Amino acid sequence: MANETIARALTDILNLNRTSVKGYQEAAEEVKSPELKAKLGEFSQQRAHFVSDLEGYAKQYGMEAKHDTTVESVATDAAAAVHRGWINIKSAITGQSDSAVLEAAESGEATALKAYETVLASTDVPAGAKTVFQQQHDAILQAKNWLAMNKAK
Repeated sequence: MANETIARALTDILNLNRTSVKGYQEAAEEVKSPELKAKLGEFSQQRAHFVSDLEGYAKQYGMEAKHDTTVESVATDAAAAVHRGWINIKSAITGQSDSAVLEAAESGEATALKAYETVLASTDVPAGAKTVFQQQHDAILQAKNWLAMNKAK
């Protein structure tokens, strides 16, 4: 059961982060401030590292890191919401102020945090995986807080 749970969690969190990589790239293209472009680019790279780390973890434990969303997963609802949010970010922010772009990204991060919290609350996820998920959760929380602070500027 634990192996199945961690495989589902990894699949969803991987897909969430793959989508976030693209979302941050699109957000960086939309903002006008060079500082914001650079920071959003950093967040995109961070999510790409998350994907790489999680894929490595999956291989280490002999799990397949799928590119599709699981049907009955630990974090399906949250992951789907993040996916929809990031996929729609370009249409939602095109021509918007930098503040609006940051607000959209912050909303995506809030949903991502919920997905991670769902996984972290599971008793079937091994301690090693929880450590990785917790570290990524904390980094996403920092990003969300940065976005919240900077959207008001």
